[in-house]
Amino acid sequence: MAIVPIFSSFALRQMSATNAIPASTTMSAAATSASASSSARILRLNHKQLIVSLNGRRKSISASSSSFFSTYRFNSSISRSSRGISYPSSIRIRPLSPVMEWQDATVKMEVDVPISVAYKCYSDREAIPEWMPFISTVKILEDKPDLSRWSLKYKAFGQNIEYSWLARNMQPTPNQKIHWRSLEGLPNRGAVRFFPKGPSSCIIELTVSYEVPQLLVPVASALKPFLENLLLQGLERFATFARSYSADTPK
Repeated sequence: MAIVPIFSSFALRQMSATNAIPASTTMSAAATSASASSSARILRLNHKQLIVSLNGRRKSISASSSSFFSTYRFNSSISRSSRGISYPSSIRIRPLSPVMEWQDATVKMEVDVPISVAYKCYSDREAIPEWMPFISTVKILEDKPDLSRWSLKYKAFGQNIEYSWLARNMQPTPNQKIHWRSLEGLPNRGAVRFFPKGPSSCIIELTVSYEVPQLLVPVASALKPFLENLLLQGLERFATFARSYSADTPK
């Protein structure tokens, strides 16, 4: 009966000895685990630092590349623009030619003739020198009746003024509008408009636009009222011309 307790005690001691883990082994494992955790953390930190460093280098390289290519394009542009150009030791700057000024002159007058008669009289371009004081000749081209050659001769501002131009008559509106523009020579354009006033009278409005000739630039401010006065004189003479034309026209 005494053998059983002894055996039991011995078995328990053997089991304890077999299953027991030395303290040093336990501490070593813990240290190893802690070391591994620390190493993983260090690796993660190093990985993040590496990524940050790479991103920083990438941005730096990108900025440097952008600066390089911008500088290259700028230098190349200068190189191309200056290629084949010789630079004198002293550069003279010439004054620019003045921009030519355009002026408009408009006059209107009531004429005691029916609007159809006024329109027909004004449509006779070759008769215009008979009543417009500064127009010397108008010649319609035979093969192109919408084109006509004009010449201007007048003495004003202490000098003889002479100009010529080729004009095209644009599509008219019967009894309402005649308009033209120059194709060569003195640049000008204009329009004549007819407004009914009554059965035997109408209002004529004449507008002439022109580029101030270089010769007359010094008197450009006085040129417009001077021309308006000439145009008004022309319409007064036109009224007389139209009345005589109306009287000569068979009823």
